Amino acid sequence: MVEQPAYPRQGEYTYEDYRQLAAEPGYRFEILHGYLVKEPSPSVFHQRVLRELALQLLSFFADFDPAGELFFAPLDLTLTRSNVLQPDILFISSKRREIILQERIDGPCDSVVKILSPTTQSRDRLHKKEIYRQAGIPHYWIVDPEVYTLEAFVLK
Repeated sequence: MVEQPAYPRQGEYTYEDYRQLAAEPGYRFEILHGYLVKEPSPSVFHQRVLRELALQLLSFFADFDPAGELFFAPLDLTLTRSNVLQPDILFISSKRREIILQERIDGPCDSVVKILSPTTQSRDRLHKKEIYRQAGIPHYWIVDPEVYTLEAFVLK
């Protein structure tokens, strides 16, 4: 009989626990305030929106901050031991390059973009928005491809 690993209780997950999770095809994981969240992989429509937005942002940042970097999910963004997210797009300015590690981004980046999916809307609008605010991320964009909107939030 194969012994199953003991996982922490919801609310107690850390980045170290996250790294021990077995991959599940068709899903991605995040930790929000210690709670493990399992989300289905994005749809083709979602990926098309991501591609078009990424092209626009790559062009903009090439002029605005050529030494900055734009990254795309799946890539872990660790904001605390109990907050590990995978934003659809994130930008790291040339001034914050030290947070770019080999296996993840470790610390608040400059901008985060989340493309909504029908199953993640409330989590993205409430929980993730608050996590990004608490981490001090200056810009959080929420793209709703169903209604063709982009909401831009600026930390003040």
